[in-house]
Amino acid sequence: MSTIASSRDTAKFKHIPLMRLAFRPFFLLAALFSVVSLLVWLAFWHGNILLQPYGGLVFWHQHEMLFGFSAAVVAGFLLTAVRNWTGLPSLSGGPLLGLVVLWLAGRLLMAFPMALPGWLLLLVDVAFLPVVAVVMARLVITAKRWRNLIFVPALTLFALANLGMHLGVMNGDPELIRQAAYLSVLLIALLMTVVGGRVIAMFTAGRLGRRKPEPIPALEGATLITTASVVLLQLVIMLGVAIPAGLMVVLMLAAAVANVIRMARWGGQHSWREPLLWGLHGSYACIPLGLVMWALALLGLFRVELALHALTIGGMGTMMLAMMARVSLGHTGRPIRTLPGIGVALGLMLLATLLRSPLLALFPQISHWIYTLSILLWCLAYGVFLAHYTWPLMQARVDGQDG
Repeated sequence: MSTIASSRDTAKFKHIPLMRLAFRPFFLLAALFSVVSLLVWLAFWHGNILLQPYGGLVFWHQHEMLFGFSAAVVAGFLLTAVRNWTGLPSLSGGPLLGLVVLWLAGRLLMAFPMALPGWLLLLVDVAFLPVVAVVMARLVITAKRWRNLIFVPALTLFALANLGMHLGVMNGDPELIRQAAYLSVLLIALLMTVVGGRVIAMFTAGRLGRRKPEPIPALEGATLITTASVVLLQLVIMLGVAIPAGLMVVLMLAAAVANVIRMARWGGQHSWREPLLWGLHGSYACIPLGLVMWALALLGLFRVELALHALTIGGMGTMMLAMMARVSLGHTGRPIRTLPGIGVALGLMLLATLLRSPLLALFPQISHWIYTLSILLWCLAYGVFLAHYTWPLMQARVDGQDG
């Protein structure tokens, strides 16, 4: 009887459009959360303390943009894409609602810790990504789609980075917090390298009616191996092993060169009329930009934080916005086209990247106002997404199909 009741509850929730596929709640919540959290961060920069979160506002900003915003987008994308990759039903209905509640609980406790013990906050917040990894693994293994199994260890390492940040707070270890945050940023860059390599050339060729360039196995291997090597080296550093900075510099420059050569073959120069295309190409270009800037920072030319924002705003934030805009149309049965203002939104994100990273490297004295402007540009960009997509994400597919 309990099994029957549980099945009925799951079916009941599945009739709610927002719970039909993971991209719906997680894209919507991630966009909204990024705007709200960045406005809190903006207030802090201007001397107003609106929140007293776990670990302090600096830690909270770093952690929540990575494990609040980014983790939600990654989960929404992967748990939606895995249905296409495997041909099996993905998370929906009651189980999807449970995953959403788990994510929301993490955000609530990180913002309002209520004097709860750190280990409890750790358990609630860190649990989210392993659950996503288990769902992914079950579907991929069942369907024997082994090439997609790469996302499972990536999600596991992402969860390990989150654990590292929590342990850093609990033990008063700022270096562990820093290195764990670095690992999470580089992991997201690796995920963008994998996903971008699969879809950007295909989307470009399909939309522009051009022939898709055949992948060069040696180039693909070099790109993924060098980028993954940077991630693994950062994992070793996070675990407390001393690594020569020169080794990381060499690997980052090699990964940057490989990524530049790879993306140069995708025809991005022909996509200037299509914002959903040039947004993807522009965001992917921020991966080698961030890696080169990081290598230069390790050589002492400027702060690593500038390279981080090339990867997070330009790479992560822009690619996620472009992918969310595209996926949210295709998976709600709507024509894939650039809605009014989305091109402007993507342009604002790339402008925020140039201001927050290369420009500040040249003119560090204008940091305060650049921080303000880049935050406002992000909020405007994601505000455009929310204005267009909130209603479609909450409604059933227009073609009557499931999803």
